Amino acid sequence: MSAIPSIPPCISRAGAVSALTAATVTASLLVPGLAAEAEAATPAAKALKVAAAKKGSPYRYGAAGPNRFDCSGLTLYSYKKAGKTLPRTAAAQYNRTRHVSVGSRKPGDLVFFHSGGRVYHVGIYAGKNQIWHSPKPGTSVRKEKIWTGKVWYGRVK
Repeated sequence: MSAIPSIPPCISRAGAVSALTAATVTASLLVPGLAAEAEAATPAAKALKVAAAKKGSPYRYGAAGPNRFDCSGLTLYSYKKAGKTLPRTAAAQYNRTRHVSVGSRKPGDLVFFHSGGRVYHVGIYAGKNQIWHSPKPGTSVRKEKIWTGKVWYGRVK
């Protein structure tokens, strides 16, 4: 005879689900890596990882990957790999995003460089005032400090 009392199936299932939920929440608080992995699941975080993985890929005007990129080609490619669709040009990408303030920017947001109201360059915000981008002919994809205050931020919807 078993020393464990019999528990009705509906109660034991509910108890198991509650215990599993409690264990998951507790583990995410106690194990720092679990929270970071949950963040990595967002499209913005995935796009940021894709862009970083393209470090060293050469610039080519009009290229959108997988081995060569211009600025908007890199953002388009990175977000496509993350499951999001963007238009081809930097200006069109700006018009497609939800505009956010500098204080609200997050890694994975797009950074639009502008002059006279015209968007001329785009990169992916990497945090700490840096972006991943494909700058210009003769260069390659790299992480670089944002060099001007004439930028707007956009969050991909």
